[in-house]
Amino acid sequence: MPSQKIKAKSEKPKRAMPAFTKAPEEMVSLFERAMKDFPMAEMRKMFGYPAAFVNGNMFTGLFQEEMFLRLSDEDRAAIRKEYGTPLFEPMPGRPMRGYVLVPKYVRNSPKLLHMWLMKGMEYCKSLPAKVKRGRKSS
Repeated sequence: MPSQKIKAKSEKPKRAMPAFTKAPEEMVSLFERAMKDFPMAEMRKMFGYPAAFVNGNMFTGLFQEEMFLRLSDEDRAAIRKEYGTPLFEPMPGRPMRGYVLVPKYVRNSPKLLHMWLMKGMEYCKSLPAKVKRGRKSS
């Protein structure tokens, strides 16, 4: 009788990784223009998209057709109440703690966008700095 693999009860089926789409050029341009006001931010890629960091903490970035922002609990509640913006979920049902999507109304207003980005950057500056870890050698 051929042997059959028996799945352990603790094994869960792996979630299929969604297909990510490239950020539209107009979003990338908007992000780059907005970041000119934040020369202290370190620009890097996250999820293959542009993102801004301060003290090693990501405070904003792009993901597909959206811009996201990390805010304090108070500011996150305020932007969600005022604009009805959802939490940032790079995978459905898996929100990133502390992050929201930047509402289109805010993205379309340079003054509002700057204000909210400043709140995000200031919040991330208040967090403990992340220490870069060295690569593991094999």
